[in-house]
Amino acid sequence: MKNIKLVIIDVDGVLTDGTIYIDSEGRETKAFNVLDGTGIAYLHRSGIKTAIISGRTCKSVIYRAKELDITDVYQGAKNKLDAYKEILKKYALRDEEICYIGDDLIDLPIFHRVGFPVAVANASPIVKQQSIYVTKAKGGCGAVREVAEKILKFQDKWKLIMERYKKPE
Repeated sequence: MKNIKLVIIDVDGVLTDGTIYIDSEGRETKAFNVLDGTGIAYLHRSGIKTAIISGRTCKSVIYRAKELDITDVYQGAKNKLDAYKEILKKYALRDEEICYIGDDLIDLPIFHRVGFPVAVANASPIVKQQSIYVTKAKGGCGAVREVAEKILKFQDKWKLIMERYKKPE
């Protein structure tokens, strides 16, 4: 974890609980957890980049990514490894500098490459077996925040986050 410079996040089942909402007009929406968004903000504040790679496509993901200042968003990625390679090349990063948070089989090709593969608590058992860390929180329920805190504490950057929230003297 000491070398992590980028956290890549899956959407369905990781940033969300995996539920897909479709209204009577056929529009898809998703519910996002504010704790995860705050964790992403803490990563950014500490100099760690984030990106999204999702197998599905949904406008609400673009909106949420914009809110969170995530500029690298790959949707409709049936082969997530292609998007992963683009991100690596764009930022001139090595596999060991990447954390990937996923939940299902489509995430495994990236899991096999990154330095810190993370499965959420409700991930497929096979994905959990292939991960280095399994979150206590389920996807869409603060799992990304949990990973953010874990990385920042390991890199000794958490105290910088906490400075803003310390009790006044």
